[in-house]
Amino acid sequence: MAGSTYGTIFRITTWGESHGPGVGVVIDGCPAGLPLDESMIQKDLDKRRPGQSKYTTARREGDQVEILSGIFEGKTTGTPISLLVRNQDQRSRDYGNIAELYRPGHADITFDAKYGFRDYRGGGRSSGRETIGRVAAGAVARKLLETFGITVTAYTRSIGPVWIEDQKADFSRIDESPLRMPDAEAEQRALAYLDTCMKSLDSSGGTVDCMVQGLPAGLGEPVFDKLDARLAQAVMSIGAVKAVEIGDGTKVAASKGSLNNDCYKTDSDGIPYKASNHSGGILGGISDGSPLLLRASFKPTASIAQTQSMLGRDGKCHEESIHGRHDPIIVPRAVVVVEAMTALTIADLLLVNAASRVENLKKIYAADRT
Repeated sequence: MAGSTYGTIFRITTWGESHGPGVGVVIDGCPAGLPLDESMIQKDLDKRRPGQSKYTTARREGDQVEILSGIFEGKTTGTPISLLVRNQDQRSRDYGNIAELYRPGHADITFDAKYGFRDYRGGGRSSGRETIGRVAAGAVARKLLETFGITVTAYTRSIGPVWIEDQKADFSRIDESPLRMPDAEAEQRALAYLDTCMKSLDSSGGTVDCMVQGLPAGLGEPVFDKLDARLAQAVMSIGAVKAVEIGDGTKVAASKGSLNNDCYKTDSDGIPYKASNHSGGILGGISDGSPLLLRASFKPTASIAQTQSMLGRDGKCHEESIHGRHDPIIVPRAVVVVEAMTALTIADLLLVNAASRVENLKKIYAADRT
């Protein structure tokens, strides 16, 4: 299967299916000497782990990561890092009634059209459980970025019609929030909205915002490998993401140049700064040194318990409902996945950027000669 690998130098390959023995990732290109152990990776995996509240799937998985290679005495060796998470709570029987049906809103029909078979066990390779490998690799990328003072922070911006208010945002509460929302008042409204969705056997969509701070200027390429283009590819590859925005995003279409341009001013010490950040920290596909701002829009969870009309492999329509355990909303568990794909993209481009100037290479190899 093509398309399971992402990255140029810091490169990952995810593997495994939802109801197979396990899922995981192989990371290639991570520099040697980076402090790393299972506990550092586990922190991020715990953020996407199912069964933590009534607003997530009841599937009971510990999602305990095992490092199989690439680490010696607590540090990376420069060789491929292989990470494994074993599946422990598969219930393939829950999908028996739809083994020959294509679920609305799922990849069932397109997967069958491409590969000629139907893995009905929770979506197989198309399952959201594939993101475990991304999150595990993203934790390694985040650790690498931390050594350069770069931080990646994502949070729930909206759930259904409920949006947070910037002036009420407290980012210190993200990890304490079941919805990963920094606005406590908005979260209560969102919880009430989700309760109504669950009572009617329905689901909700929402948005995730991601902010990168400490990013140096000059990251990204001016043509096909623009920083924003790579980020869009990375985040759009997450299941259920239907739109990615950078900075003001779609609002720029209704703006004017005099309003959208980020002009510069000088502070009391004569140091220049951007007076605004409509561009989201990216100009011409290259980072400008200001905070990078990204937004991902997630569609509602496709697996709902309402009876729906489904197309069968026999070419006929059938009235059926979906059994099993599913999230009424994907967004809270997807927050760390957005962080992971953002971190992976930046880590990769950071390494690519090291060869953008001759003087960069001279610093490395001149030091080796002394």
